Amino acid sequence: MTVTQKPPTEHPKTASDAAARPYATVNPYTGETEQEFPFLDAAEIDGVIERAHAAYQEWRRRPVAERAAVVARAAELLGERLDEFAGLITREMGKRRDEAVGELKLCSMILKYYAEKGADFLEPTSIDPMFGKGEAVIGTEPIGVLFAIEPWNYPFYQVVRVAGPNLVLGNTVILKHSENVPQCAQAIERLFTDAGAPEGLFTNVFLAISDVEQVIADRRVQGVTLTGSERAGSSVAALAGKHLKKSVLELGGSDPFIVLDAEDMAATVKAATMGRMQNTGQACTASKRLIVTEELYESFVEGLKQAFSTFAPGDPADPGTTLAPLSSERAAQDLHAQIQDAIDKGATVIAGGQRPDLPGAFVEATILTDVTPEMRAFSEELFGPAAVVYKVKDADEAVELANNSDFGLGATVMSSDLDRARSVAERLEAGMVWINQPTASFPDLPFGGVKRSGYGRELSELAMFEFANRRLLRTVPVRKADKPQAG
Repeated sequence: MTVTQKPPTEHPKTASDAAARPYATVNPYTGETEQEFPFLDAAEIDGVIERAHAAYQEWRRRPVAERAAVVARAAELLGERLDEFAGLITREMGKRRDEAVGELKLCSMILKYYAEKGADFLEPTSIDPMFGKGEAVIGTEPIGVLFAIEPWNYPFYQVVRVAGPNLVLGNTVILKHSENVPQCAQAIERLFTDAGAPEGLFTNVFLAISDVEQVIADRRVQGVTLTGSERAGSSVAALAGKHLKKSVLELGGSDPFIVLDAEDMAATVKAATMGRMQNTGQACTASKRLIVTEELYESFVEGLKQAFSTFAPGDPADPGTTLAPLSSERAAQDLHAQIQDAIDKGATVIAGGQRPDLPGAFVEATILTDVTPEMRAFSEELFGPAAVVYKVKDADEAVELANNSDFGLGATVMSSDLDRARSVAERLEAGMVWINQPTASFPDLPFGGVKRSGYGRELSELAMFEFANRRLLRTVPVRKADKPQAG
């Protein structure tokens, strides 16, 4: 099947596209361009990398406790600046104010987690050698400058989950953020600087797409990580492979939400609604395909319809708003085109389906049923407030439909029978499966996918090892020469 990328505002396809979309704060609620920022001159890239490399040479030699102290201070400062940073998120990508605050609180937790746990994760591990005497120890060392390409949908969280573990490890980071969240990117750099980071430790660059390869190709850059579209991931992975650089990719998702049974249908519907509508549906791990057994299907759809009817568009800075705009007018147009394609080909609209007659990048909270493989909504990621509900006979059919996707990021299984739920969860092709809760993110839990959802893991202890040299130190005792026998 063909799976396309999420709305392409994250990563323009070509340099000419990038030139047409400069770094700018464009308020998705008002449509007004509030501020623009010039691209970094290509001639300045070498200096940026050199400062990051010089910082790495010094930073890696600092005791891990000193590195962790800077990250811990960043966590404290982030907590102190919640109002300022939440306002930036809301203005630049349209996130509801309460959700912006929630994102920032999670970021503070992540930074604190690595500041407190990082040293333990970096403790050497001993191995009892199979052959010979002596000892073998595996150490964890940093590798150098990392290049992070990050998206707009969680403009602080996506960056922090890379920076936290890697700064404690001893690497340095150059950030190329999405073109529509430039002030968020600047704020993150300022956060680490104010926390005591030396020059070059964490650097934001307003980089044109045409200059990305120059950074990846540089011998001082040792790794690249990207969260974004399949198209962007494919391009970056190809460049990383060409230049023999380690890469980690977190790409799109079309997460299944499987309802096997429901003792409390209201609670099940509430979970599905939260899983689909958080961040106005603009999350790779959102519950996009709701798969329900046939005996529960009608009551589930009716409950979901009632829940979706409560979402009303409004100013994302207003605490009373329940439906925020999408991140851009282009994103709203793309999502509506996917919905309209399904309608034109015979899908049933249970709720929404249109764009409200209001200013701003809004799409109604939409529920589609009777979606079939020839419709774009069957195989493409719907990056916004649109859910597709499927009816299945039993658990086997639910698993078959859930796995019938090129994506494999997260998944949810709902059932009061935990043994049954686990047996289904173990058959799902996904990097993360949650039982009785929509996919979520916490500092101590690994985050990542399989198939076209990418590779590698962020968060948890595993994140400390993605861009690390797991160095073996093998020590063999000196052999003493045999003493001559007495005559």
